[in-house]
Amino acid sequence: MKLVLLPAIAGIVVASPAPAQDHSASPLKTVRSATRSATIEPAANGFVSGAQVYPFSEGTIFQVYAAPGLVTDIMLQPGENLVAVASGDTARWVIGDTTSGSGDGKQTHVLVKPFSAGLLTNLVVTTDRRAYHIRLVSTSGTALSSMRWTYPQDELLALRRKAEAAQAAAPLASGLAIEQLHFNYAISGDRPAWRPLRVFDDGAKTYVEFPASLATGEAPPLFVVGADGKAELVNYRQRDRFYVVDRIFDAAELRLGLKKQQIVRIDRVSRATKRRGA
Repeated sequence: MKLVLLPAIAGIVVASPAPAQDHSASPLKTVRSATRSATIEPAANGFVSGAQVYPFSEGTIFQVYAAPGLVTDIMLQPGENLVAVASGDTARWVIGDTTSGSGDGKQTHVLVKPFSAGLLTNLVVTTDRRAYHIRLVSTSGTALSSMRWTYPQDELLALRRKAEAAQAAAPLASGLAIEQLHFNYAISGDRPAWRPLRVFDDGAKTYVEFPASLATGEAPPLFVVGADGKAELVNYRQRDRFYVVDRIFDAAELRLGLKKQQIVRIDRVSRATKRRGA
């Protein structure tokens, strides 16, 4: 009998459907975990006077504590224009906005105040520069008086622009060694007001020096002339009254105009090293 019953029991076990598994908690747990990881709270070293200052980062959720009877001021970047404010709970929170200052220093303030303690909601503030995601928590009596952000990316861009401006303003001669300059270039052709005064190179770059009047008139494009006589527009940058070309060329032409084109030709007259004062 046992030999007959065991296969039958095994068949029942195999045929029985497996108990259903509840996977619904997994995505919710993932969302909760991700939200918790993305949220940063006020820290002691983040206060400047009475204001909590957060470093702005895209996708970060910034926590704000508010309390009944107290207004918390959320300050945006000066010059930033408010587009919209949306909250998950507009029935139990008072949310408004105002501005201070004028011109480039005009600043938007988003003001929040809860009706009671123990409330939790979110706030999305969109501007012409970015979107802020804020978590609002109400307590019985403790609230941030104000909060604002620093903007590391903007600061890096500002430093980069400042460095580029300083480099552009630096005298061209500051990076040149006189003993490495070669002046073996001949200038010929038309004589427009913008005709170069001289051309020289330092072994790596070529410099075309123009009269000061270049700043008040139209600047001519520079074409490098190949061995086959074909002219090709070359990349160069203008520093004050100089064209700086990141290469050495044997022949080039400055051309300006369409119907009556003015052409000034530049030729490197010798491959022998010729230093100034030699």
